[in-house]
Amino acid sequence: MSGMRYRKLGKWGLKVSEISLGAWVTFGDAVKDKETVREIVRIAYEGGVNFFDNADVYARGLAEEVMGEVLKDYPRHTLVLSTKAYWPMSEDVNDRGLSRKHLLESITKSLKRLKTDYVDLFFAHRYDPEVPMEEIVYAMHTIVEKGYALYWGTSEWPAARIAEAVTFAKANGLHPPVVEQPQYSMLYRERVEGEILPEAERFGMGLVVWSPLAMGVLAGRYDEGIPQDSRFARYPQFMERLLTEENRQKALKLKAVAEELGLTRAQLALAWVLRLPGISSAITGATRPEQIRESLGAAGVDLPKEALEKIEAILRGEA
Repeated sequence: MSGMRYRKLGKWGLKVSEISLGAWVTFGDAVKDKETVREIVRIAYEGGVNFFDNADVYARGLAEEVMGEVLKDYPRHTLVLSTKAYWPMSEDVNDRGLSRKHLLESITKSLKRLKTDYVDLFFAHRYDPEVPMEEIVYAMHTIVEKGYALYWGTSEWPAARIAEAVTFAKANGLHPPVVEQPQYSMLYRERVEGEILPEAERFGMGLVVWSPLAMGVLAGRYDEGIPQDSRFARYPQFMERLLTEENRQKALKLKAVAEELGLTRAQLALAWVLRLPGISSAITGATRPEQIRESLGAAGVDLPKEALEKIEAILRGEA
């Protein structure tokens, strides 16, 4: 029996698996072998994962194409699919951002690549200061009304802009964002806990968080240094902040806490993220079947108070 639990997106009715599978690594640049992807998805789905996250920019549309090809074998109603738009998809001046033109064109192209009539969630992949909030919210409202997406959300938006979007939508009888997708892990937590989570809870929004393993640092991938095929080489803009000597030492110290609980460090990191009821799902990536199997081992795990206290001491540098 799967230990997977399902959580609502804040106050909204849609339920997502607490562990989800993201396409950034799994379906994107890192994995070209479709059979490996198929196996990863099969393990995830049979382990209770229903939420599969994507974006048009991942491998410039290829991640959506691969996901569409693999997931067409599964009953659509059992899946929660998401994609995103914002980043440039070509050199064209309008093929980027959150204008009405780009959002409507992007969702149409994404649905074609994903081989589906609708996505469950459509994210604004960053905030766009060049587009007025009324245009963004009206465009997302239109996308929901047309049935291209069932709900919309934000990703890596400042708390004040999330509040502005919800307030504008409610004042004008429009569909508000129901979910935010921020980066969150033991090593990257202040922004979510201090700013984003309080606003999300105030508006009844859920959070689906990315990089809960801090790009593999918390899973012990960098204990001995930087492997050649690591994400550090592919995504230095994210890794440089995370892969400090201090953080590597914290990751090493967390090993004992995980072992006491019969968990791996990756499972400990996922269970830690999910300790907060305001987090709807932790988005994981996998390039090998054993990685998704390991992540699934965190489903249904509640960390005891003593373990949480030990973790806090390590993260504060007191242990």
